[in-house]
Amino acid sequence: MLDESKYSANQRLEGVDPIRLEVFKHMFASIAEEMGVVLRKTSYSPNIKERRDFSCALFDPSGNMIAQAAHIPVHLGSMPLSVRAAINKYSQSGNSPSKDLFPGDMILLNDPYQGGTHLPDITLVSPVFDQSSSNVSCLNDLTQAPLIGFVASRAHHADIGGMTPGSMPIAQEIIQEGLIIPPVKLFSQGQRNDDLWEMILANVRTPLERSGDLWAQVAANQRGVHRLQRIADEYGRQQISIFMDALLAYSENMTRKLLADLPDGTYTFEDYLDNDGVNEQPVLISVEITIQDEHAIVDFSSSAEQQKGSVNAVYAITLSAVYYVFRCLLNLDVPNNSGCLVPIEVIARPGSVVNAAFPAPVAGGNVETSQRIVDVLLGALSKACPELIPAASQGTMNNLIIGGWDPGNRRAFTYYETIGGGIGASSGTPGSSAVHSHMTNTLNTPVEALEYAYPIRVVRYEIRDGSGGLGESQGGDGIIREIEILVESQVTLLTERRIFAPYGLSGGQPGRLGENILFRSGEKKLLPGKGTFSLRENDRLVINTPGGGGFGGLSQSD
Repeated sequence: MLDESKYSANQRLEGVDPIRLEVFKHMFASIAEEMGVVLRKTSYSPNIKERRDFSCALFDPSGNMIAQAAHIPVHLGSMPLSVRAAINKYSQSGNSPSKDLFPGDMILLNDPYQGGTHLPDITLVSPVFDQSSSNVSCLNDLTQAPLIGFVASRAHHADIGGMTPGSMPIAQEIIQEGLIIPPVKLFSQGQRNDDLWEMILANVRTPLERSGDLWAQVAANQRGVHRLQRIADEYGRQQISIFMDALLAYSENMTRKLLADLPDGTYTFEDYLDNDGVNEQPVLISVEITIQDEHAIVDFSSSAEQQKGSVNAVYAITLSAVYYVFRCLLNLDVPNNSGCLVPIEVIARPGSVVNAAFPAPVAGGNVETSQRIVDVLLGALSKACPELIPAASQGTMNNLIIGGWDPGNRRAFTYYETIGGGIGASSGTPGSSAVHSHMTNTLNTPVEALEYAYPIRVVRYEIRDGSGGLGESQGGDGIIREIEILVESQVTLLTERRIFAPYGLSGGQPGRLGENILFRSGEKKLLPGKGTFSLRENDRLVINTPGGGGFGGLSQSD
């Protein structure tokens, strides 16, 4: 969370030209957007190239996020924590040169307990220095150039080792989930750490694909560094610093105005995860939101203890969910930056399912618990501003991971995707059908790309008619995705809303529950929401995703 300045947001905005502020806002955002284009176009895996499961962002020298492209919401609040972990590891205030940051450095990490989300999400952080001609002329050594800020990319890699293909197992400790990478330099002054590179590739099932995706992140970061340096060349480091701070102050101001417009009070809501994948007991997620003037306290203290299974969320995930929900209530023109969180205090008890402690497994916390945190936040806020809040969307990412050996291509493969579903309806507006919602902003893998890359055939892909909750406004429908497995494979399902349905609001009905079904030799078997299974050649797996909740009660004539 951004530390509040000794000066108020209004004071920091005094004398700032609003037109130039708007120009810098778009310049900074364009850096993140262009990084994302480079990452997508140069990556190897369909998960990044097609599904676009990545995020890129720009940060100030303290690690505050200044701009994020319209990528993955679950990365909103967590990426600054990764950048700060890198800063803390390699700080220019250190006594040893090995503790310094230099031009050409790139710091790699995925540790969820150091700002990460879950192990497949690998973050690459690059410091950006002022190497403009006016500044370099005063320096004997480019390594002494002053720091402008950081750029970072985060991408979901389809495998990072661990006990099952895809690195999202039903684990009971994080060690089982894959290779844990603390902040470490992948590049030092432009030179790659070959030992680290080889160690990573030696611990994954698909080293060629991982190598290609890592190089794509390197290219994205290089583009971000170059673009920010170009801005420094044109406008100067002082102007960059002024407008970075002004944008943080502006977003803080807008969030304070939002909170001031909401009615003061305390609003509570609770919902459940179906289970943790190890035990059958439901997992409580509870929130209490207190709004007072321009400040909000979001308290998750009543939520369940951390679980044996992998549904635990680290604090970075909970922070991201809070950021996302309040950001959704703001005007679209407000920049995506750390200033939005300054007026909001987030309380999450250490050792709980929303602030897990090492060595709790966390693969599902990123993808499933994050969705339920959003559901309870929206449920609580529906009592403060019901006209602005929709019913629950599908509340799951329907994670499907398939891996094995492809004899036709003589190589291992790991396929990962999330599958869309129904959006919750709102006052006067029905929910959209068959799309991703809330903490995921990815696409579904196109059929052609999936079948080209993997020994898998898509048999059916259609809207699940009638799965949206009824109401004055009807919830959106989910998806039916049927896949035929062409070789023996190991499959992991990490799904939710198979027991507890997405809620409706104001008398609207809940959305229909999701289902996971296996067809083998003509026989149908209902699969649990979470688990790892061995599938045979020609088995068919059907994922029926949940619908969104309805809004408003139906009249007698309906």
